[in-house]
Amino acid sequence: MQGHLLVTARLRTTARWIAAAAIAVLAGALPAHAFDQQHAAWTALLARHVHDLPDGHASRVDYAGMARDRAELQAVLSAYGTVTHAQFDTWTRAEREAFLIDAYNAFTIEKVLTRYPGLRSIRDFGMLFGNPWKDRFFMLLGDRASLDDIEHGMLRKGYEEPRIHVALVCAAAGCPMLRSEAYVADRLDAQLEDQMRRFLSDRSRNRYDPAAGRLEVSRIFEWYEADFGHGWHGYDSVPGMLARYADLLADAPADRERIRERQAPVAFLDYDWALNDLTR
Repeated sequence: MQGHLLVTARLRTTARWIAAAAIAVLAGALPAHAFDQQHAAWTALLARHVHDLPDGHASRVDYAGMARDRAELQAVLSAYGTVTHAQFDTWTRAEREAFLIDAYNAFTIEKVLTRYPGLRSIRDFGMLFGNPWKDRFFMLLGDRASLDDIEHGMLRKGYEEPRIHVALVCAAAGCPMLRSEAYVADRLDAQLEDQMRRFLSDRSRNRYDPAAGRLEVSRIFEWYEADFGHGWHGYDSVPGMLARYADLLADAPADRERIRERQAPVAFLDYDWALNDLTR
């Protein structure tokens, strides 16, 4: 009798183990909540509240409008925050990269709105205490994260793509423009190249000075000089990258040729940290 009870208990334990294993297999087979790789909700907000300047080389953000639609923004952030590492790891490289760029820009907007309209620059949060780039104020891929975690810990570390530096927007007038659309995987390369061309076409931030005989470019290219010298995207240096876009940086054929031949010294302009607000 005692032996029978022991066998019965073992059979029940085995049955429970088999049932648990079957549930686990089925759960793994079920598709995770589908993330919108077109980032439609984020694009809708950007299209509504990001305004290109007349030359098309820069933009301004209607933060007051974003504040009115903050519930929509927070829904976008919630969708980004609920993506798991397991989901993320199944995506293509372009899907992962676009997701990280869009998340960075969306969380930057949210950070500004926590103090808007009472700030004139994102640096008003503080550069030591309250540093807006180091503050882990959101959840991403299951962890508390900061903007620096996305830029330096994920994108710069894992994607070897220097053009992210014209896509990540720090809410400053000196930054490359925030696009009025999300970055999406199926157009990511074209969007990044368009960003680079627009930014380098902005003569207020990147230009050849014929009188001085030198290139004067955004300090972004000084801060991230190493990223333009690794051979990523075919760039071997900042002058080498600028040589590729010589026609955007100068008007005279002789000046363009000098840039292409890397004969023009490079100087870096002061950075404008004023908030990229539509009202400025």
